[in-house]
Amino acid sequence: MLKEFKEFAMKGSVMDLAVGVIIGGAFGKIITSFVEDIIMPPIGMLMGKVDFAGLYVNLSGTTYPSLDAAKKAGAATINYGAFLNTLVNFVIIAIVIFLMIKAMNKSRRQAEEAPIAPPTPSGQEVLLAEIRDLLKEHSAPPSVGKTL
Repeated sequence: MLKEFKEFAMKGSVMDLAVGVIIGGAFGKIITSFVEDIIMPPIGMLMGKVDFAGLYVNLSGTTYPSLDAAKKAGAATINYGAFLNTLVNFVIIAIVIFLMIKAMNKSRRQAEEAPIAPPTPSGQEVLLAEIRDLLKEHSAPPSVGKTL
């Protein structure tokens, strides 16, 4: 059973999937940082110095100065700012994946459309073709109107 598992785990497709998952996780963290640290602060600044990550609706009826304070108190909140950050993350990742797949499909189409050169004949085939052509020339019927 251990041998079968080892064979399964070492197959190319399983290893490719593992690499894809690891790279995807790292890519997700990069996009999250890009959205939270690069994109959202200028947008928040343009919208009146709003920190999107701290936007929330308090459902408990008690007033709290920040989302962190509400969380520490155990208040029920709807954290729509965090949802907006996640939504922007998703949109950016979806656009990047779309562009990657589009580029892959384009390169695949170009490879399929590339004309395939006819195979070059071997030396033996060339020699046989020459012999065939010589035999055709010498075995042609005599032309009409020629006297012997």
